[in-house]
Amino acid sequence: MRDLYEYDAGISAALRVAGVDEAGRGPLAGPVVAAAVVLNLKEPIDGVDDSKKLTAKRRGGLYGRITEAALACGVGVSQPEEIDEINILQATFRAMRRAIDSIAGKYDLLLVDGNQCIAGVPRDCQKTIVGGDALSASIAAASIVAKVTRDRMMEGYHLEYPQYEFAKHKGYGTKLHREMIMRHGLCGIHRRSFCKGIAGAAQEELFGGYSRK
Repeated sequence: MRDLYEYDAGISAALRVAGVDEAGRGPLAGPVVAAAVVLNLKEPIDGVDDSKKLTAKRRGGLYGRITEAALACGVGVSQPEEIDEINILQATFRAMRRAIDSIAGKYDLLLVDGNQCIAGVPRDCQKTIVGGDALSASIAAASIVAKVTRDRMMEGYHLEYPQYEFAKHKGYGTKLHREMIMRHGLCGIHRRSFCKGIAGAAQEELFGGYSRK
């Protein structure tokens, strides 16, 4: 954990960095969620790490500590209809820009997970880091905030569309989720561009791609 904080501090002691990461690029349903987090690097939060290495319970606990202790924390969301309209990459950039806009003026440099700069944001204020969620405390914190936010959204959608079991698979293309799509068709939060060929042709024709159940 301390190594992750030392990584961020080593970039420049004079700069206030914001980690940026997303959750939900691959699912068949639900939004893509991005987070931007500015940590107090002088007061490390024990346990901050790549969200994929943490249990759901551990992520939930860290989410509360991060959002309370961070110097700034913002979230941006792109909905399924945006993903279908402009594609997942551009929708991810849009969610990231929304997260960044919510902490405007509170950072000097963005640390972005991956190898692509965020479109629409000046390149001179970005630094891409491949595998950044396992290297940078700021990016790891953003990965936790984005993941927990999205998971909670999907749990909310489970109440609206219980037949799809969103609380279990969070919209990812699991065997269970694909079976539910074939049985019930698509609902209002499915990414139609991701689900081609999964829903039955008869249901597509009858419901126009959306379940009315």
